[in-house]
Amino acid sequence: MKYLIASDIHGSAKYCKLLEKIVEREDPKKVFLLGDLLYHGARNALPHDYSTLETAATLNGMKEKLLCVRGNCDSEVDEMVLDFPISAAYCVLPIGSRTAILTHGHREVCKLSKGDILFNGHFHVPAFEERENYTYVNCGSVSIPKQNSPHSCILLEDSTLQWLDLETGKPFMVKTL
Repeated sequence: MKYLIASDIHGSAKYCKLLEKIVEREDPKKVFLLGDLLYHGARNALPHDYSTLETAATLNGMKEKLLCVRGNCDSEVDEMVLDFPISAAYCVLPIGSRTAILTHGHREVCKLSKGDILFNGHFHVPAFEERENYTYVNCGSVSIPKQNSPHSCILLEDSTLQWLDLETGKPFMVKTL
């Protein structure tokens, strides 16, 4: 099964359209958006080509594939322009014999069990870390990457993770769960 995981679009119409192109090319079963879809946040600079309404229109065009969680910059007013829900604190996805918890990352939403996989965004830095009881995965940021990382998302196919650079469409990191 193929899934796409992305976070932190922050209203960038340009990078949302690049994400849409990857969705069209890869044709995943579902796209998990891990929050911070429209608003850039008080601590972030405006992302390139900032347009909340254009970003919402692009996302609404993909609504059949989207499963979303709420980020710290998302609000009820955002739901007025989105044709899909964004209020969940987390999603659960079985990956083989393991359980993946997908959340934004700005707060703890549930207790993890040994062997779980935690996916989030929020920190805007791609990461893969084997921690004491679980695997931590960060998809990076679609529009405001930090620590010199590329604009990114993750393609998950079976147990392989590929971090894709949105500008080139090519993987820059590959890991196996």
